[in-house]
Amino acid sequence: MSAPAVRFAPSPTGFMHVGNARVALVNWLFARAGGGRFLLRLDDTDRARCEDSYAIAIEEDLEWLGLGWDDVSRQSDHLKKYDKACGTLREAGRLYPCYETPDELALKRKSLLSRGQPPIYDRAALELSDAKREKLEEGGRQPHWRFKLEGGEVAWDDLVHGHLSFDGANLSDPVLLREDGSYLYMLPSTVDDAAMKVSHVVRGDDHLANSAVQIQLFEALGAKAPRFAHLPLLKDAEGGELSKRLGSLSLRDLREDWIEAMAVNSLLASLGTSEAVKEHGSLEELVGIFDFAKFSRNPPKFGYDELERLNGRILHLLPFDRVAPRLAEMGLAEADPAFWMAVRPNLARLDEAREWWEVCHGEVTPVIEDGEFTAAVGALLPEGYWDEASWGEWTKAVAEKTGRKGKDLFKPLRLALTARDHGPEMKALLPLMGRERVEARLRGETA
Repeated sequence: MSAPAVRFAPSPTGFMHVGNARVALVNWLFARAGGGRFLLRLDDTDRARCEDSYAIAIEEDLEWLGLGWDDVSRQSDHLKKYDKACGTLREAGRLYPCYETPDELALKRKSLLSRGQPPIYDRAALELSDAKREKLEEGGRQPHWRFKLEGGEVAWDDLVHGHLSFDGANLSDPVLLREDGSYLYMLPSTVDDAAMKVSHVVRGDDHLANSAVQIQLFEALGAKAPRFAHLPLLKDAEGGELSKRLGSLSLRDLREDWIEAMAVNSLLASLGTSEAVKEHGSLEELVGIFDFAKFSRNPPKFGYDELERLNGRILHLLPFDRVAPRLAEMGLAEADPAFWMAVRPNLARLDEAREWWEVCHGEVTPVIEDGEFTAAVGALLPEGYWDEASWGEWTKAVAEKTGRKGKDLFKPLRLALTARDHGPEMKALLPLMGRERVEARLRGETA
C-alpha cells in the first residue's frame, strides 16, 4: 500500500472533546505508521456557528496532544471550487432546486414516519414546471439544492466494519446548498477530499450513510472515492451516549484539570481495540502498535476514572527533564531531580507537586500525636549529611530507644514532619527538608 494521506476535519463551532480527539489521534497514528501525511482541514462553511476562536483552540489542542499536521486549510477559502462543482452537477442533471419550507419538510417527514416508512425525500421538486418554479420565486421562495442519487447498490470494504453496502433507493437525496447559498457538509467535504488527494477517510460510524452518498458524489464529479474506516462512537462507562454525559470533558478542561496529554492519547488509542489499556510514554510507542485489524466494531466505553488512574501512571514514567519547564511555570523553578524523584511515585496530577514542595521547603504546621515522644526523638537524628539511608538510621535508633515499631513508630513521625498520614517515602523526603526544619517540626513548631 502506498503512503496514506488522511485528514482531520473538525468544524470550529466549539471546543474539541475526547470523541473528536480519538478521531484525530487514529488518523494521525495511521498516517505516521504508514509514512504518510496528516492534514488538518477546518470545515468552516457554517457561517452562523463557526468562530475563529474555536479554530485557534482546535490547533492548540492538537499541539497539546502532540498531533502535528503536514498541511492546514479552511473550507471558507475554497468556495469557488464548490461553486464549480455545483455547476458540474447541474449540467449533469444531478443537482436540482427544491422549494419546500422547513415546516413543509417536517410535515412530510412526520407523515412518512407515522406510516412506518423511511423519511426519504419524495422528489416532488422534480415534478415542478418552470412556470411553477418561477411563481414560487416571485413569491419570495428561494430554493435549496439537492443531489439526485442513483438507485442500485453502493458498497465498499471498510477498514473497521468490513464489507458494507447500501441500497441507493433507501437513501434520501441530500441537500448540498442552503437557500442562502451556503454549503452544507456533504459537497465541500467531497470536493476537498478529492483536491487534497485524501486516500483514506477515517471518521465516526455516524457517517456511514454519508459515505454511501459521497461515493456517488465522487463518481458524479469524476473523482475516485477514498477508502473508508468508520470508528464506532465512544460511549460512557455505563454504555450510554457520551455526548449527553460528557460534561466538561473537553480537551481544554482536561488540561486545566492537569490531565497529561499522553494519558489521553494512551487511553484513546487503546479503546475499541484488542490492545489492553496501558500507559505509553510517547506517541512513537503508539505508532509502533497501530493496526486497523485490532479495531472492534463495538462501541468502546470511555471512563474518566480510568483516565485518572492512567494519568498517575503516565506521571510516574516522566523523567525530570520532561517536567522541569512545567514545574517552573508552576512557580517551582528551584525544583531539582532529587525532589522530582521523591514525589513522582505519589502524584496523580502534576499540580500536586506544589503540595509536596511546601512540605519540603515551605511552612507546615505539624500534627503532633505524642509531643513528648516527638520532642525526644529529635536528639536521635543522624549527624552530618543526610541521604536516603538517614531515615532508616534514625528510625532504627528511635525503635531501639523507645521500643516502638510499625505504625506506632512511623505514623507519628510522618504526621509531625509532613502533617499528613500518607505520601512519598520518608527516606526521600527527609534529606529535602533539612535538619533545622525537621527539628522544629518535631518540637511542634510551624516550620
